[in-house]
Amino acid sequence: MRVLQISSLFLAACGASGSVIERQNGGGFENGQPIDGNGKGAPFSGATNHALDLQNPDNLGRQSTDNGVVPNVKWSFSDSKTRILRGGWVREQVVTDLPTSKQISGAQQHLTKGSIRELHWHRVAEWGYVYAGSILVSGVDQNGQYEVTKLDEGDIWYFPKGVAHTVQGLEDENEFLLVFDDGDFDAVGTTFNVDDWITHTPKSILAKNFGLPEDVFGSVPSPNPYIVNATIDNHNVTGGNGELTGNASFAYHSKDHPLEKVPGGGGTLRIVDSTTFPIATTVAATVVTLQPGGLRELHWHPNAEEWLYFHKGEGRATVFLGSAAARTFDFRAGDTGVFPDNSGHYIENTSDTEELVWIEIYKSDRVEDISLTQWLALTPAGIVANTLKIPLDVAENLQKEKQILIKNR
Repeated sequence: MRVLQISSLFLAACGASGSVIERQNGGGFENGQPIDGNGKGAPFSGATNHALDLQNPDNLGRQSTDNGVVPNVKWSFSDSKTRILRGGWVREQVVTDLPTSKQISGAQQHLTKGSIRELHWHRVAEWGYVYAGSILVSGVDQNGQYEVTKLDEGDIWYFPKGVAHTVQGLEDENEFLLVFDDGDFDAVGTTFNVDDWITHTPKSILAKNFGLPEDVFGSVPSPNPYIVNATIDNHNVTGGNGELTGNASFAYHSKDHPLEKVPGGGGTLRIVDSTTFPIATTVAATVVTLQPGGLRELHWHPNAEEWLYFHKGEGRATVFLGSAAARTFDFRAGDTGVFPDNSGHYIENTSDTEELVWIEIYKSDRVEDISLTQWLALTPAGIVANTLKIPLDVAENLQKEKQILIKNR
């Protein structure tokens, strides 16, 4: 009871200084109208996309704590052009879609059974998360070592820049998230497909290189198909300099790794970075499930911007950029977002019944965050009380341990 009283006092004190979200239940925001019920705003009289207004009530001015100019940090995969192919489809979000996403780009890709994302490599690292079906991933590194392994739902892979690889669907329908450690993924010189290279190399050179007749390469497809409709390959790979295992493995199997401790009791958290997946030196991630009404506590990341993919549910976040600039965004399944480097933020599950599931991505070897509450709790209480104008006993009793995911209260 004492903790609850202290929390209530702290929130009330912070509310007086305008540092917490102000809930306004009146007005027309829930009806897609910019009216706050307190004399501000008026209904739309001209053209507007009412469906989008309903999905984004915080864009209508619902939060009085929003202030200043904050660029858009949200993009929906549903707004991306879908490229459909024999054997699947792909749609992406790059820096030209979301200019604030400078460090990370992402894509959703779907493969039918047996279909192959053709043999290729990138000048950037590739990170992937399976959320439907199962796939076979295959990769070969600069030392002639290889790995061929099956990944199921919840499993992850990482190919460092330049590593040759491919992905094949194993179930009837297979889908996954792709992440790259560069926002400008569509730039020329980023992806190199093997058939594209072969069809643009003289056949005499190919024959000399492979020790084969020139006509062997007469049927290589051009332009390259990107996804190849095929059947499942059961060949075993042997030879070379051996199989990649242990810390050198390209694969992370979630069943082999426990979830993180979550003191706030508001959900589950899985950290996948170089401490748990050693090969992943440029992409760090967390997979988060937040209970209905729960809160990813106020925090920031000192080492990178945060890119997000929302997989399930609905939520809200306010991004604080400093200099009194803050803006609230509404998110739902299929959205991506980016919180700029070192910006303060939280994520709240706005549903009373459904979990909110998302993936956080950082261009870093580690997941790092600084909790607002823990920072204040580990600062001399008198300094905190004087700065925020809150009672001293409130400052003295703030949580000293990160809560991470706070259950609804």
